[in-house]
Amino acid sequence: MKKVIANPAQDDILMVLKRFPDGAGIDEIRLEYNPEMSNRTLQRRLRKLFEQSRITISGNARATIYKLLSGENEMVSTPDSSTLIPLSTKSIQLRKLVTAPIQARTPVGYQRNFLESYQPNIDSYLSKRELSRLAELGDTKTDQPAGTYVQHILNRLLIDLSWNSSRLEGNTYSLLDTERLISQGEADETKSAKDAQMILNHKDAIEFIVQAVEEIGFNRYTLLNLHAMLANNLLPDPQAPGRLRSMAVGISGSAYTPLGIPQLIEDHFELILEKARKIENPYEQSFFMMVHLPYLQPFDDVNKRVSRLAANISLIRSNLSPLSFIDVPDDLYTQGMLAIYELNEINLLRDVFLWAYERSAKRYAVIRQSLGDPDPFKLKYRNQIRDLISQIIIEGLNSKEASKLITATSNALPNEDRAHFSEAVETEILSLHEGNSARYRVSQKEFNNWKATWQT
Repeated sequence: MKKVIANPAQDDILMVLKRFPDGAGIDEIRLEYNPEMSNRTLQRRLRKLFEQSRITISGNARATIYKLLSGENEMVSTPDSSTLIPLSTKSIQLRKLVTAPIQARTPVGYQRNFLESYQPNIDSYLSKRELSRLAELGDTKTDQPAGTYVQHILNRLLIDLSWNSSRLEGNTYSLLDTERLISQGEADETKSAKDAQMILNHKDAIEFIVQAVEEIGFNRYTLLNLHAMLANNLLPDPQAPGRLRSMAVGISGSAYTPLGIPQLIEDHFELILEKARKIENPYEQSFFMMVHLPYLQPFDDVNKRVSRLAANISLIRSNLSPLSFIDVPDDLYTQGMLAIYELNEINLLRDVFLWAYERSAKRYAVIRQSLGDPDPFKLKYRNQIRDLISQIIIEGLNSKEASKLITATSNALPNEDRAHFSEAVETEILSLHEGNSARYRVSQKEFNNWKATWQT
């Protein structure tokens, strides 16, 4: 084999192909590697790997299959969770402690001092060096209203975060399954309805954060509604979604028993939110929520899912790159949480958080770059465009009625912006489908009813 100079971009493609032992088509590779990259660019990179005798190519046109050579397969074997993420000596020790047989681990309850002793902006779980590195990675150079950056990568984030957060809960959908479900509403009939529901709940919750970015925060309204969306149709008690826990719970595979007294759960839930609001650094806010919300277990179930989405609130509001938990090993994440539960030690989860954020930020930097700059006109009128389209859908207007409303609305704008505004709204309406309609704060039923009357 020819001597090959290390190339990070090529290595990433090889890692993607490692996940497909029988080979993969161009669309499968692009979805995992960089969804915004053109097929032509990706084909050039794959051709280069073929010329280096690192992959094989078989088939023709759209049926072309790319596959690792057997020898290359050994060279790029997927790192296990113990080597994928750099761990501190302390974290390695914590892994050993929380993976010991449960009979050897000391039963423990909720330690109030773990939360109560934390002083926002005096104490910090993340060091100055770590915060500086995160700021460098997450800077989107977006001097626009809160939530502007995430709008440009929303379609990708919906799939990435929905899939990865669900995967960490044992969901069996593949990334391609998830894309079809979110974009086209097509569920995989070979998978459980619960798995589909979990992913669709994530989609709703992410859109809630993005659409209501100016209203949400670390407050009761936001967290209860996040839980209501994520737990929708998944809990035995239909009243449990969006409600704080009033019963005792345990955690499978852990020696930790959460608080069981409703008033104490209520008090500490409010204290978590109060302290989170006081934290000035958005990354510290994010990690603080990942630590303390699951530790309290304020809801009957779905606590970790709520914490993963809540960890994005401060990032999205600050126009920073979001955290989608790409490639995070489920065992390492679980062990990080066990170290919180049983030992009140944050080191292992912190190592996972730092690695995961770097992975996510680099991914969205590439995607954002490939999308180009946003339309400044749409940024200027984004609220008016959104509200007008919402009105058209909710009122079930047909194309003629909508055209009259668009004209009337545009006539209230400066003369030089009227034609451009009408064109922007009409273009958005024509691009509407089931997979993106929720960004206009309409229900699926409202969208379907409007769609049925649009051409009448």
